[in-house]
Amino acid sequence: MDILLWGVLPYVMAAILVGGSIWRYKYDQFGWTTRSSQLYESRLLRIGSPVFHFGLLAVIAGHFFGLVIPKSWTEAVGMSQDFYHFNALFVGGIAGVCTLGGIIILVYRRRRTGPVFMATTKNDKLMYVVLVAAIVFGLWTTLASVFLGGHGHNYRETVAPWFRSLFIFQPDIAAMASAPLSFHLHTLIGMLLFMIWPFTRLVHAFTAPLHYLFRPYIIYRSRDVRRGPGSREQHPGWQPVGTRDRQRK
Repeated sequence: MDILLWGVLPYVMAAILVGGSIWRYKYDQFGWTTRSSQLYESRLLRIGSPVFHFGLLAVIAGHFFGLVIPKSWTEAVGMSQDFYHFNALFVGGIAGVCTLGGIIILVYRRRRTGPVFMATTKNDKLMYVVLVAAIVFGLWTTLASVFLGGHGHNYRETVAPWFRSLFIFQPDIAAMASAPLSFHLHTLIGMLLFMIWPFTRLVHAFTAPLHYLFRPYIIYRSRDVRRGPGSREQHPGWQPVGTRDRQRK
């Protein structure tokens, strides 16, 4: 079972994520969208969407820092395990609470606003359930040390080595198998979320308009005040072509 869960399933998930995204982009480009519902309701959206997205960005950054960067690297720059644990607990806790609060507002808005709820597909309903479950279990694994006392489980010695080993196609199954059940559940729910990702509104994350941050400014030109108020400049394209003069002749 450990071989299937931690040695085979991650690559199945990656194949579905990549293959499903390519299929969706090729055959459903018009559906590659968030299907914005801002016209139906904007008050809750203005609150929940920024809280969720900024919290999610912090969560992604925390996962990258914890899973990709080895423990030996942080110790080499003088960061102790206690200091790392405190920052992971403090920053990760705030990010997790913001992400959970934002998604709760968005789900409440989608359920209570009739037109928004009518525009929600079955795939998206499943996505919301899996997404909330992933956030809840992730927040629990972060805050478990507060409720249980002590430092809790050091995932940098189990989950992180397993995660990095997947990229060299030598999965460290034993390391992941030794992690607690809460980390197993969080990882499995996360993989399920990525497997359904291409078939939901989450695909819009792959085409986020990041180029807006680097596009040039829009140049506005004022009117030529020398022409006087109310005057308009005639463009060459609207000049008479001589048809009327020929008819007179």
